[in-house]
Amino acid sequence: MRVTGFTTPNKAFLIGVSGGSGSGKTYFARALARRLGETNCAIVYQDHFYKDQSARFDFDGGAVNFDHPDAIDFALLRRCLGDLKAGRDTLIPQYDFKTHSRAGEGAPMAAHPIIIADGTLIFHYPELRALFDLRVFLDTDEDLRFRRRLDRDVRERGRTPEGVRSQFFNQVKPMHDLYVAPGRAHADQIIEKSEDFDRVLADCASLAGARLQT
Repeated sequence: MRVTGFTTPNKAFLIGVSGGSGSGKTYFARALARRLGETNCAIVYQDHFYKDQSARFDFDGGAVNFDHPDAIDFALLRRCLGDLKAGRDTLIPQYDFKTHSRAGEGAPMAAHPIIIADGTLIFHYPELRALFDLRVFLDTDEDLRFRRRLDRDVRERGRTPEGVRSQFFNQVKPMHDLYVAPGRAHADQIIEKSEDFDRVLADCASLAGARLQT
């Protein structure tokens, strides 16, 4: 296992968790946060950094490619993660998935010893990728990812099954193949099978826990 090195004592240990939409990365990030304890870590979600698309959104998503890197405000994401890694509090934007607009000035996030970042594209840009001390990639079967996305978008985001299917195969899959899947090459830990999950979770918790002892 390749690890890029622990941060200095006055900086946070930054963990990136990536993979395709529906890969289970959010489930993993939250499981890791529970192991480490909420007083020790916080999670930053790439989804909060979508650019305002309210003027272009057509309800079922076809007019806007939300899975292309251009849909995300990566400059702001890098700045927020840089603040947290340096031990500074920051403001995290809040994105409304029903109106596809940002709400308010953002929510304050306090600095923590460990920061977990969750996102499909967080390993795409080298300058963002370089911030992470540990990178985890979930390489999950496409059929399973689609079923999870279908369930989430219909249940939580008011989408139609037809719209979700069209978006997945016309936008999500091509963007995954082009921009997300290459992130695997930059990962320190890879989860391919269900039996990998607990092992990688334990390894990451151990590495992050060591950071808490410094």
